[in-house]
Amino acid sequence: MQTQIDHLVIAASTLEQGVQWCEERLGITPGAGGEHVLFGTHNRLFKIATPLFPMAYFEIIAINPEAVRPKKTVTLHPHRWFDLDKPELQKAIANEPRLIHFVTSTPDIKAARMALRMEGIDRGPAIHAERKTNKGLLHWQISVRADGQRLFDGALPTLIQWGKPDAADPLRLHPRNTLPRSGVTLQSISITHPSADKLQAAYASIGLNGVTISLGPANIKATLQTPKGVVVLESS
Repeated sequence: MQTQIDHLVIAASTLEQGVQWCEERLGITPGAGGEHVLFGTHNRLFKIATPLFPMAYFEIIAINPEAVRPKKTVTLHPHRWFDLDKPELQKAIANEPRLIHFVTSTPDIKAARMALRMEGIDRGPAIHAERKTNKGLLHWQISVRADGQRLFDGALPTLIQWGKPDAADPLRLHPRNTLPRSGVTLQSISITHPSADKLQAAYASIGLNGVTISLGPANIKATLQTPKGVVVLESS
């Protein structure tokens, strides 16, 4: 099994706040994203791919105040993904967006979820989602717990599998293929965590490489090359 970095997740209290922060901090205006009907969120995106992280993009996500979540989804998943409903997180991003999580892409989300379960970790069920783009409809499956938790302070990645299960080319409409070069690239991503050994075992179980882990206070650190030079984003 093999997984790879799919995207970084930056939470903002509003999407407008996220765009302004991106322009000031990284020196670019993020591209258009879309709405996530199931979870009442919306986003802005841009590509940060490099040879080491060929699928990587950057997601600024916020709760959409105008969205009405489907009742069926609220029943099954009362909490939004990525801990966005948690008061502690909302307080943390009230004044400035923050790197909170990352997502890894897998060709077999069922097998990846089972591998984590064998490590004693419930990553949550794989739910089907979709989003409209100007180049077609994006389809994916993503692991979302009913409690919305990221787990390990965001350091355990959410799993995603792009495309319809029966698609001949499931990655054809991956966001990397719909986004132009942004001038921002992901140079490295590293993790420190009190449960570093357990995280290392979890990463190994899903075949995730390219992310360094060490013992220490919980933190995700992403180093980016930007029009404003090297920028380091941290979750702590």
